[in-house]
Amino acid sequence: MKNIFLISCIAFISFAFKFQGRADAIINALKNGNAEEVTNYFDGTVDMKLPKKEEVNHMGKSQATTVFKSFFADNAIKGFEVSSQRQIGNTMYLAGKLKNNGKGFTITMMLQQHGDKEEIISVRIN
Repeated sequence: MKNIFLISCIAFISFAFKFQGRADAIINALKNGNAEEVTNYFDGTVDMKLPKKEEVNHMGKSQATTVFKSFFADNAIKGFEVSSQRQIGNTMYLAGKLKNNGKGFTITMMLQQHGDKEEIISVRIN
């Protein structure tokens, strides 16, 4: 019984570190203003809400990539500052401020485990 518990703990810890590694890669891409790199972590469909636009649920990855990269280019996003990051089960929430020459934007992303990798399933920018 102790062995099963020990194996379960090790599996959970390794999962948490792997999840954190992908979150760190996304955070670094945001800090560098690299929308292209962020979109590599998009799921096949993404829920997306941008300022002054209606929320679109289940947007295809290709369209979500185009919209996200366009937003970064149009708003001269240059950096990112993390304000909150937490994991609940197989879901991780990441929030912060996108930096540009103006007041910036707040962004919230939700990542979820799909198979052997974690992918962005929701992006909200205000």
